[in-house]
Amino acid sequence: MSATATASPAAATAAPDSAIATIAYNPATGEILGQSRLDDVRDLPALVARARAAQATWEKTPVRSRSAAMLRIRDYIVAHADELAETISRDNGKTRADAMATEIVPVTMAISYYARKAPRFLADRRLMPGNPLLAFKLAKIARVPFGVIGIIAPWNYPFAIPFSEVVMGVLAGNAVILKTATETQLVGRALAACMDAAGLPEGLFTFVNLPVRLAGDALLENGIDKLFFTGSVGVGKKLMAKAAETLTPVSLELGGNDAMIVCADADLERAAAGATWAGMQNAGQSCGGVERIYVEESVYEPFLHSLAARVRRLRVGYDDSWNVDMGAITTKNQLNTIREHVAEALAKGAKIYAQSACPGGNGGAGLFHPAMVLTEVDHTMRVMCEETFGPVVGVMKVRSIDEAIELANDSNLGLTGSVWSRNRAAAEKIARRIRAGVVMINDHLMSHGLAETPWGGFKESGIGRTHGDIGFAEMTEPQCIVHDYLPGVKKNMWWYPQSKGVYDGLKGIANLLYGSDLASRAAGLGQLLRLFPRTFRS
Repeated sequence: MSATATASPAAATAAPDSAIATIAYNPATGEILGQSRLDDVRDLPALVARARAAQATWEKTPVRSRSAAMLRIRDYIVAHADELAETISRDNGKTRADAMATEIVPVTMAISYYARKAPRFLADRRLMPGNPLLAFKLAKIARVPFGVIGIIAPWNYPFAIPFSEVVMGVLAGNAVILKTATETQLVGRALAACMDAAGLPEGLFTFVNLPVRLAGDALLENGIDKLFFTGSVGVGKKLMAKAAETLTPVSLELGGNDAMIVCADADLERAAAGATWAGMQNAGQSCGGVERIYVEESVYEPFLHSLAARVRRLRVGYDDSWNVDMGAITTKNQLNTIREHVAEALAKGAKIYAQSACPGGNGGAGLFHPAMVLTEVDHTMRVMCEETFGPVVGVMKVRSIDEAIELANDSNLGLTGSVWSRNRAAAEKIARRIRAGVVMINDHLMSHGLAETPWGGFKESGIGRTHGDIGFAEMTEPQCIVHDYLPGVKKNMWWYPQSKGVYDGLKGIANLLYGSDLASRAAGLGQLLRLFPRTFRS
């Protein structure tokens, strides 16, 4: 298996052999970029054991020393930002500017945030007594690392999505085994090279390249303590079922079918610009990207006109000259899915209201698809009720905000959403009615780049959260420690031997605290006082 010491971009060689390695292709050109050595699943038990041994020492390392190690990674990323953006662009298909904006810069911010906040996130938290009669029993919550965590990352944000989880996991005192997507192995190798800069103990971080059909089960079968998975609903459900065999906890982010609601009082130019960005960024391959837009009828036409004009101006192609807005679709399978969704919508009566130019038409040389706005859509069409994961948005006219909310919630997914209005108070009321894990006001998609905001969804969009203090807490288990500070105590009032007097005294506690009148409370106090002295007798 590939550990940190051997995981680097140099693992890509000039003699691809698919029998022993994953071949990396540039989806924009079809060019072979290199290869990433395949690992043997039979080596996993030894790697998990090595990770567990390293974690036992790392857990005792002061948090501030762990934070210093993470900051060395941040500094390495800043120094190699151009190289990393180039690797992401060539391996994933997105533009270099896209890679810089949505992957590299957010990662540097996230590392800084978690390194700064980790001491507070991991500090013991004292609990206030819940009842004055037991105030001498004081409790605190300690955060205990799981041990060895597994992370399985997707191909759409191959650098940013796993990096935050890796950093949080290591900062929290865990060892991490990372499996990145088969389709973007060179980015995974580059990420592993970044981790080398931390100078971590050998075995604490391990990068593996396993066949996707084996990876999840193999990690769960070989004793990891928690699994973080980002990917499809179907695979997430299978991993959850597998994890149930050993009650291994999982955190799942399984995609979205995000709705955008445009109110009659919205800034339509901003809303159209936001829809263009959030719908077409990364060629629409964003779990939290706009897929469905619901517009109040009084502003439907002007909004649609502005959106169409922006989409038609988008420059789609290979990013070799910087004059490109949208890059390639990462995989052939995904391109086929997008085409199928569009074809089905058109067959059911949808119209292509606007689209961008595209190299080679609808594909051609490289895996390209035009940015596209569909109208005359409804919820019988897959583009509106499933995750298309491409540069296609469907726009529907609604008579009221209530109708828009009903349609927005008509989905088995609920990752993110957005509300566009000049009235922030009204927009927040709408947002609270949307069944999604993140709802933005007058923006969309970028909350993943805010390290302080939790990321995750409702319904089949997943279980658990990453990012922010809530996401950081997912990297540890809460352990409650309770002290008894009452001096001279020999036994609790309710310990053996028991008697009618014990029964009456305990009942007196309930009467004293919650009796319906003063007399019953006074009687309860008397019963308690008769029982209490046994606390100090052997």
